[in-house]
Amino acid sequence: MNGSGMQRTVVPASAERDGARRTLAVVSTQGSAGDALAGVAALPGVFEAVEAARGAVDGLLRELMTPRLRVLGPRLTAESVRRGAQASCALEGEEWDLEQFRPPFPPSPQGTPRPVAPAALRVTTESGALAEVWGRAPLQALARLHALAAAGIVPEPELGRPRPAPGVSERLAALAEVVVAPSDVPAVVLAGVVQGELLAVEAFTWGNGLVARAATRLVLVSRGVDARGVSVPEEGLRQLGRARYQAAAQAYAAGTSAGVGAWLQFVAQAVALGARAGRAVAEELAEAADPA
Repeated sequence: MNGSGMQRTVVPASAERDGARRTLAVVSTQGSAGDALAGVAALPGVFEAVEAARGAVDGLLRELMTPRLRVLGPRLTAESVRRGAQASCALEGEEWDLEQFRPPFPPSPQGTPRPVAPAALRVTTESGALAEVWGRAPLQALARLHALAAAGIVPEPELGRPRPAPGVSERLAALAEVVVAPSDVPAVVLAGVVQGELLAVEAFTWGNGLVARAATRLVLVSRGVDARGVSVPEEGLRQLGRARYQAAAQAYAAGTSAGVGAWLQFVAQAVALGARAGRAVAEELAEAADPA
């Protein structure tokens, strides 16, 4: 495992460089960065999946305007964040009972520390607070997310810093250009590209999956798709299955149009499922507040 929840595929260095170049070619060599996203969004099946995802989130937000659910306010956001962190932790291979998933996190039954759970909660919680930073300085936001995720796990000089491997910093810089470029492309597409790139490049020495999924939540918040952070896209990914998640991410990393398109459809489906998960959280909280 590489700290991203993904099994790293070992390939010759030359093949790895070519794979990275092909992935970025899909994203950033079609003119401007905004044009690149438009090209990715036009891949077969992506538009329909993204429309379904946006419709699911919009449906959730409409339901939350009803008097029964409107009163939930920040409690709903906090609980959705906690559920998202638990799901992100599970995608790293560390399963927790929901009731136990809260600080202080106990060690395993064997007495060994389980650092992923507190890391997942820290990074998922912070994602909503970085919306303004993300829009103008995405690399600064990513550094903050990693510093939170890996605190106490990696040496301090590594916190928030890209891996010192050829091409990593350059690829992150290219991704940042895509993020800040003006574009009318749906935020769900951008969220998928951001997560796919962070997983593919393995940007940091630990916690890449946690950071990538928090960044997806951050895109949805900052672009106004889910400004309150009440949906649970991480739970959508978990419902689709860890093995399918890994396979879809590896298809994106291969850099083919088919692989990128399949990944974006996968992420869009997770966003739709995450909206349904957010609705379930809201219903649970409402019933607990008014059991009658």
